[in-house]
Amino acid sequence: MTSTDRSTSTILLVHGAWHGAWCWEKLVPELTALGWHVETVNLPSASADADNTAGMYDDARVIRERLDALEGPVTVVGHSYGAIPATEAVAGASNVARLVYLSAFMIDADESIDSLSGGKVSGSGAVTLDAYGHYEDPMAAFYSDVDPQDADRATKQLVLQSARSFCEPLTTAAWKTVPSSYIITENDTALDSGFQEAMSARAERTYRLASGHSSFLSQPERLAQLIDADARQ
Repeated sequence: MTSTDRSTSTILLVHGAWHGAWCWEKLVPELTALGWHVETVNLPSASADADNTAGMYDDARVIRERLDALEGPVTVVGHSYGAIPATEAVAGASNVARLVYLSAFMIDADESIDSLSGGKVSGSGAVTLDAYGHYEDPMAAFYSDVDPQDADRATKQLVLQSARSFCEPLTTAAWKTVPSSYIITENDTALDSGFQEAMSARAERTYRLASGHSSFLSQPERLAQLIDADARQ
């Protein structure tokens, strides 16, 4: 594969559940400094509204609309849950050069977070952090190696996540046709590294980062270097 020209290329960052585009605040300037044009999205499934019904397909629509507004090539980076609607949105998008799964759900068609959990999330309304026992303390789960002040600020910005987003199944596994990479966060206390290892077997290339779940806050420079080197191959 020829080297990607960063001056004419875009990296689109897709956040995970309960988060927003704010979570990329440390990573964006690192990627920009490396010469990339960087875009982010806010997924409608993450909202302070307890009655929010936006699902995974709504998230995918927002991502696809942003993709359609961009010239290629685009590298799409999906974090955690965000990789699911990113995968859905990328299917059939001609301007996407690569999918990067960052401590993410790299699932197959007809799968969802609900199906992987054995139906523990199905229902309507909002999924709160305490729906999962080990998320009751989000600072420990998401930000275990993040500077305490940054972790506290991030925790205060977390919102509710619609149950629907965890239940709608992926219709197409774009990673089967789009070159894909996986970044395993080895010290992750939110998404087990063993689970990540299993998911990463589906990727063309795999990288490892000695960080917790939110490497974009704890190791933004190193993460940017990994994404940059991968996207240029």
